[in-house]
Amino acid sequence: MSFHQKRPEQLSVAAGYSTERGPRTDNEDYCAFFEGTPAQRMRHGVIAVIADGVGGAKGGRVAAETVVRGFIDGYLGQSELLGVQKKCARAIEAMNRWIHAIGRTNSDLQGMACTLTALILRGRQAHIVHVGDSRLYRLRHHRLDLLTRDHTFNEWGMQGVLRRAVGASDSLQIDYLAEPVQVHDRYLLCTDGVHGSLSERVLRDELARRASPDETARAVTAAALAARGSDNATALVLDVLNLPPASQPDLELAIAAQPILPPPTTGTVVDGFDLEAQLSDGRYSRVFRAYDTVAKRPVILKFPKPIHGADVVLRQAFVRETWIAARVRSPWVAEVLDIPPERQTRLYSVMPFYAGEILEARLQRSPQISLAEGLTLATRLTKAVAALHRAGIVHRDIKPDNVILEQEENRAQPGLRLIDLGVARVDGMDDFALEHAPGTPSYMAPELFTGAPGDELSDQFAVAVTIYRLFSRAYPYGEIEPFSRPRFSKPTPLTSHRPDLPAWLDQVLARALAVSPRERFGDILELAFELEHGSARALPTVLHRKPLYERNPVLVWQIVSVTLAVLLFMSWAFR
Repeated sequence: MSFHQKRPEQLSVAAGYSTERGPRTDNEDYCAFFEGTPAQRMRHGVIAVIADGVGGAKGGRVAAETVVRGFIDGYLGQSELLGVQKKCARAIEAMNRWIHAIGRTNSDLQGMACTLTALILRGRQAHIVHVGDSRLYRLRHHRLDLLTRDHTFNEWGMQGVLRRAVGASDSLQIDYLAEPVQVHDRYLLCTDGVHGSLSERVLRDELARRASPDETARAVTAAALAARGSDNATALVLDVLNLPPASQPDLELAIAAQPILPPPTTGTVVDGFDLEAQLSDGRYSRVFRAYDTVAKRPVILKFPKPIHGADVVLRQAFVRETWIAARVRSPWVAEVLDIPPERQTRLYSVMPFYAGEILEARLQRSPQISLAEGLTLATRLTKAVAALHRAGIVHRDIKPDNVILEQEENRAQPGLRLIDLGVARVDGMDDFALEHAPGTPSYMAPELFTGAPGDELSDQFAVAVTIYRLFSRAYPYGEIEPFSRPRFSKPTPLTSHRPDLPAWLDQVLARALAVSPRERFGDILELAFELEHGSARALPTVLHRKPLYERNPVLVWQIVSVTLAVLLFMSWAFR
């Protein structure tokens, strides 16, 4: 029998099982797979369990089925706040006491007991609980690993006799293991009728064929019987098809395990990433263009720098970037690539390589960005920020240095990617302590200089400054030096730098650049709407020719000087 479930952005697995009586009179094995509703999968995960009734015990089958069913019910009946390990332990201990008591009082079931191996996949973690000599294997990248150990005696004459079993005594020691899960992991739960008859090489080859879980499970049990196994043979195969975004605790655990080392240099190969060129070298990080020799693709790598006292802040920044990238889906927000934990030997983040240039670099060369191109880029930037805001995320460091203009061959105008979410504020995630307000002074809203943490309206201000610079290369309130206390009055009109731009654009940006947050747009999408439709909504503009003094003041003074000289000469000549 097989099971299959898949939902985007959720844990998705496929499972199948097979059980054969073999040469035995009865089948004392039992297995089950529980997928539940989407809400149950989110709260409790998916569960795969296998048990083998102790040979020779009258109630072996009863024990195996009762323990498997009771374990699943007991696990699901507890609050997810207890954590997987505690829930598993409580469920197994309750079943152990009950099976042990029945085995002592019911002569028909005297001495009944069983093994138990359970796999719970919750989020991006695998939780394994184990008693006895059933086994759990994991196939990953063509490598088969045994994740459990047999609880049997090794002494002569006692080989294969269980040291632990559910129901064998009134107390029970339970093995527990947690490890990260990867997409395409394949798990095999099996009883000793399988692993006692087949070598690990045979099991690996059968699993590596990547037939459906149901077909693979049948092939494994058939091979065990063909090898003249003398026991029941049961196999449950589970494939991981998709994983949900990593939770904050998952990320914190993974990132905490990675050391922060001095950043490498160009030409170095780190974990299969060939560092081809250094792109930037800031106070806190160094960024490289690299080539991923494993995935065969160009990428960007960012390495944090080890700074005394800044370790926690740096790790929190990496947690934020990775967490946000997994939850925000926008064509205008940069992604962060997921790297297998066993590949990564130090802390860094990996991003796709977007061919193009940083907006700040584009502003340093001619010609200036046209109205049409600028409005397209400005609208995309506002929509990128809107995608963050809809997810409860405030960027807090929007500026041309954090905008990539992505050039594609079949695209007339460049695309856009908003990057660097290391200082973002996230709803429900503790903010981290900084010496100064996050952001770059010339793009920071006035309220940030008085200690405000930053919100959607301060992001809007930074977007408006970026758009202002996109068209003019200048700053609306002048360039602000770090650690200064600027005074804000009124922004310099955009048209004073670019007389060719329409007045409606100046008015739109002036509102987004208002000193008081209450005078700005209520939502960043309002700004996006005005940028997209402002020309259609604007009143017709009556063009007035500027007086000569404004167009060419030098020429005016030259004319005045000549006129005065002529008058002076005439006055002298007619005396």
